[in-house]
Amino acid sequence: MKFDMDYIAHHNELTEANPYFKLFLTIFLLVLTLALDNLYFDIFILIVMSIVILAIAKISYRSYFKFLTIPMAFVIITCFFLIFFFGKGEVIYETGLWGIVVTTDSLHYGVYTFFRVAGCLPLLGFLALTTPVAKILHCLATLKVPKIFIEIALLMYNSIFIFLNEIDTMQKAQETRLGYNSYWNSFKSLGALVSTIFLRSLDKSETLQHSLDSRGYTGELPVYTPKKRDN
Repeated sequence: MKFDMDYIAHHNELTEANPYFKLFLTIFLLVLTLALDNLYFDIFILIVMSIVILAIAKISYRSYFKFLTIPMAFVIITCFFLIFFFGKGEVIYETGLWGIVVTTDSLHYGVYTFFRVAGCLPLLGFLALTTPVAKILHCLATLKVPKIFIEIALLMYNSIFIFLNEIDTMQKAQETRLGYNSYWNSFKSLGALVSTIFLRSLDKSETLQHSLDSRGYTGELPVYTPKKRDN
């Protein structure tokens, strides 16, 4: 199943919930999570918001885990380097390789960083997976957020999904040619994918600019405004 965040945002049990409430709740809990700097509160937020997303919004486990996969991969790599290459204090584990050790401070940094980010990601997932981006941008516009930030957010959102779609297409093309049938071929295919996707991204960004120009783009993108309901 292909991950389509925009489709999920339009088809869940919380889609029609007040977008302002969801936006303010997300911002408030994000600020609170970062300000408290409490491991137990981070874990609490992770569990509660995951329950909200899975049980109340009724978003599938697979979609939710796919949403978390890429950022969590970066978090794990970052925490790995924090644990083994940063921090001072008492040595609690020696790897025996080039003097690399784990200290009390580095372990503390790694664990706390992991759970802090793990607590914030479900909050962002709650907003992104239950609220269409058009409604989020409309909320920001009514809150007098500068138009330039809204337009940049919209273009970035669009570009990210174009980028992911290109990766999916190229990866499937490589798989049909047995590009991942061995470790060596997998490395070669991954290298080709990374080098080619950069050029494809530049080409797509240029195509996007031409598309905007052909539709009379003058430096301002229209923002969706929901119709007022009749009483």
